[in-house]
Amino acid sequence: MEETPIHKTELKKACINCGAELKYKPGTTSITCEYCGHQEKISLETSKFEELELYPYLDKMGDQKNSEEISMLHCKNCGANQHVEEHYKSLHCVYCSMPLILEDMRKEDWILPGAVLPFQIDQGASFTIFKKWVNGLWWAPNKLKKASLDPQFTKGLYLPYWTFDAQLAANYTGQRGEYYYVTETYRDSKGKTQSRQVRKTRWYPASGSVSGFVDDTLVEASKQRAGRVPSKIARWDLKKLQPFNSGFLSGFVTEKYTIPLKDGYGKSRDVAKQIASTWAARDIGGDTQRVSSIDMKLAEETFKHILLPVYVSSYRYNGKEYNFFVNGETGALSGKRPYSFWKIFFAILAGLIMIGVIVMLANNG
Repeated sequence: MEETPIHKTELKKACINCGAELKYKPGTTSITCEYCGHQEKISLETSKFEELELYPYLDKMGDQKNSEEISMLHCKNCGANQHVEEHYKSLHCVYCSMPLILEDMRKEDWILPGAVLPFQIDQGASFTIFKKWVNGLWWAPNKLKKASLDPQFTKGLYLPYWTFDAQLAANYTGQRGEYYYVTETYRDSKGKTQSRQVRKTRWYPASGSVSGFVDDTLVEASKQRAGRVPSKIARWDLKKLQPFNSGFLSGFVTEKYTIPLKDGYGKSRDVAKQIASTWAARDIGGDTQRVSSIDMKLAEETFKHILLPVYVSSYRYNGKEYNFFVNGETGALSGKRPYSFWKIFFAILAGLIMIGVIVMLANNG
């Protein structure tokens, strides 16, 4: 079957055979019809990712070349802003499962993503990872295990991040520490005289300069009251990034950034200063180092808005919301879990009864 290429700006692509929605197939470069099997190739850009100049965007959103309107649904419960590349009769928030009102959909400007890391594992694989984890939990409520058996509770989500590049140059002052050892005597607990080697440090003043390229400083671009993705799984291989194509979004939810570019840039500067301090300590040498001051300058600063994949499963228990996350590239899982009070109570009760029986038998013996 001949594959028809799709273009960067095409949205809600319909199957030419049956009219159903075409969805991205994780781990491939194709969008596929789940009903008749028709596939269309996603046209991959051969050029490198476009790095946008930072400062023009700190003053305004950007010109029409790199920004566009996108339809957004806002969750009034947790604050998440979500875009869906397919038609839904009903839709629930990917984070908290609260219903989203389609009539509330609105158009918003956003900085067009420069790159996307496509899902590498499909929903079935993520569901299997999640189910295996849930089945291995001790003291989990039965309702959790029943809920985890329904794949509809697991949703694929593209998370927004900022990445920043810059040429870094910094002058530093500090101290270089060199170890030396002296012999000291002391009395042990029995009053005997003993000797030991004690390490000490001689400090020498140090100063100099360091420079280099800071590549792809990753800063999260969204944050809600609940449902923040744990740092344990928020690790992706950015070498797998592809130039942005909306075909990769088909069949998944995309979250819009809620942390402004200016705030993300502030965090990236903090990271750059930590990097400069690390370079300075390495430059100082010796056995240990102290960095007293860093005068850092960044040049040729650029940024990208990128989308990274994660599967989310949300579950409400006793009025509390629990989120579980599976990295859409690596399959790593993390999440908070509820405990069943009654399972723990009856386990403790059974243990006390068993102890009582053992004591009674021992006394009768």
